[in-house]
Amino acid sequence: MRLLHLSDSALPIGALAHSFGLESLVSAEALNVGALPGFLRGYLQEAGMLEGVACREAFRLAPAEQQKFFAVRWIEINDCLSALKPARESRVASAALGRNFLQAALALGDFPVLQEARDASLKSMSLMHHAAAFGLVSATFGFNETHAVLAYLHQMTASLVSACQRLLPIGQNAATCILWNLKPAIVETSELSANCTLDTVDCFMPLLDWGAMAHPALPTRLFIS
Repeated sequence: MRLLHLSDSALPIGALAHSFGLESLVSAEALNVGALPGFLRGYLQEAGMLEGVACREAFRLAPAEQQKFFAVRWIEINDCLSALKPARESRVASAALGRNFLQAALALGDFPVLQEARDASLKSMSLMHHAAAFGLVSATFGFNETHAVLAYLHQMTASLVSACQRLLPIGQNAATCILWNLKPAIVETSELSANCTLDTVDCFMPLLDWGAMAHPALPTRLFIS
């Protein structure tokens, strides 16, 4: 129940305010309703893989025997994610959600590992990305690693579908079907992420990166990113 709570796309950390470049693609007529299911599958294969791997690597920092290396590796994971997000809008959005998520988790009790993570990031001025924060919090709370990655990928996809409902003529039933039919792709991405590291994973989404970079120039905007 706690994992369901933290992975709810409506968790008040600001996720509903971000489209991660989708708004620009819709405005440029580069994305429509018919193309959306295939687009989201591609998103999972690229961005989902990267986020899933980062979530797993951060998850594995929580065991006590690794704590002496914790701060350095935590910063490395987040700095790597920053480097692999070339669009400032998407990079800053991911970091805003990560910071808010970690802060929300810290409000739920006394968690020294999470406090150490926040302090290390603030001291080094490193960003705290959502995928990494979700992985670390999930391990600290005692969740199963695979369940945590699946939950993260599902809420990430659900947030994008929600953004598209506000950008495209998609009804509730259609949105439900799209997300339902994407579940095998979510499972596949999670399974593949278990066999990668941040040193071997890649993420190539030039069109979406352009969309995020072009977002500040839109004449009207519904989303922050």
